[in-house]
Amino acid sequence: MSLSVQPLVSGLSYAGFHVLFTLPPLAYLFVFGTTPTRRVARVGIILMTVVAVIYTTPWDNYLIQRGVWWYGPGDIFARIWKAPVGEYLFFILQPILTGLWVTTLTPDATYRNGDFDRRPRTLGALVWLGFGIIGTVLLTVESGFYLGAILAWACPVVALQWAVGGGYLTRRWREWSLAIAIPTVYLWMIDSIAIALGVWTISDQYSTGINLLGLPIEEAVFFLITNILIVYGLILFEWIIDYWYHHPDAIGPEVSREWL
Repeated sequence: MSLSVQPLVSGLSYAGFHVLFTLPPLAYLFVFGTTPTRRVARVGIILMTVVAVIYTTPWDNYLIQRGVWWYGPGDIFARIWKAPVGEYLFFILQPILTGLWVTTLTPDATYRNGDFDRRPRTLGALVWLGFGIIGTVLLTVESGFYLGAILAWACPVVALQWAVGGGYLTRRWREWSLAIAIPTVYLWMIDSIAIALGVWTISDQYSTGINLLGLPIEEAVFFLITNILIVYGLILFEWIIDYWYHHPDAIGPEVSREWL
């Protein structure tokens, strides 16, 4: 395989990138945001971080091995498998960053009658499964491989989230939209900077060449959909806990009747 663009020397290491762009907003949210004092919020962030690391690691390493992206010479100091240590740090820091932002917004995760309505759950799940199918098709096209890998990897999970809590997500769409938008835009900005500096480089061979204000559309979709996964996961976790708290028999016939 030949890569169309040679790696650039950025002068900024992956660790330096985190020091300049990832850790400052985290520190700001820890100091000025709403610290997650409730156990359910803390557990939700911890669980989401663990799941993010486990679910993303094989996918990320495979794409690096395939040559979908690579890093500037001297920008990384150590690797675990194929991915640099800084990449794993991203898997950990993004859920915490987005989680602290969600906690600061304090979305209402209270269960309401009708949240198990089948129509929004079914429709939302089908839409996201449709995106997943599109991703699977794009995997067969060389220039669509990266975008297809993102959609095929993430969309079935989002479909599952809608299948569970689509009624709630429809009812509280304003809150989760804001929770997703702000960290996504920020990550778009710093990703653009990293690419411009050559900290990492996206292969022309496996990407569409479509840019969003200089950011490859694949990267824009990646950070949007990962923040969707995180925000949905955190809010739905609290919503389910609230339901079970007020409906202690929910695992039995009561939830079965509402669910079906």
